[in-house]
Amino acid sequence: MPEASGTKAPVNQRLRIATLRILFILCLPLILFSRPVWIDDPWLYEPMEVVGILLTVIAVLGRFWAVLYIGGRKNSHVFQDGPYSIMRHPLYTFSTIGVAGFGLMLGSLVLTVVLTLVFFAILSVTASKEEGYLRAQFDKAYEDYAARVPRMVPKLALFKTSPEVTFRVTSLRANMQDAFVFLGLIPIANLLVAAKSKDLWPTFVIF
Repeated sequence: MPEASGTKAPVNQRLRIATLRILFILCLPLILFSRPVWIDDPWLYEPMEVVGILLTVIAVLGRFWAVLYIGGRKNSHVFQDGPYSIMRHPLYTFSTIGVAGFGLMLGSLVLTVVLTLVFFAILSVTASKEEGYLRAQFDKAYEDYAARVPRMVPKLALFKTSPEVTFRVTSLRANMQDAFVFLGLIPIANLLVAAKSKDLWPTFVIF
C-alpha cells in the first residue's frame, strides 16, 4: 500500500460533528411543533414507524460493519474491502439512513425528506473535503479507487472482501457510543408522537 506522504491536514471531525449538531438544533422547531396529518391513523402511521425502526437498526449494524473494516485506519492507506468496496464513505451512508429512519418514526414524510437531505448534504461536503486529503496523500491509488467506487450510494456488484479482518477495540468502543445515540432516537420519536397525539403543546399539521 502507498504510504502517506502529503502535507494536507485531514478533515476536522469535531467540526463536522459540531455542524451536524447545530443543524439538528435548527431543525428542532420543525421536529417539535409539526404534527403528521395521519398521527391518529394507526394504519398509516404504524407502517412508517416500523420502517423507521428497521432503518435505524440497519444504520447501527451498518456502522459497526464499516468500523470493523476501517478501524481508525482511514487515513493510513486506501482501504477497499467490505463496505468500502461498494462505497467510499459507508459510515456517512449508514448515518444518513439512520436519520431517515428517525423522520419516518416521527410519522412525517416532510421531516424525513428535510432531515435526510440536510444531513446527506453536510456529510457529502465532508466526504468531498476528506477526499481532497486522501487524493493528496495517495495520488493515483485514490484516484483509481474513486473512479471505480461511488461516494455514498452503494454499488453492490463491486463487493469484495478478504477472508480475515482485523479490528481495533478502541474504534468499536467509540462506535458503540454512536450506536446508542441512534438507538436512543427510537424512544425519543415514540415520546414525541405520543405527546403530539395528546395535544400537550400547539402543533401545525404537515405530511
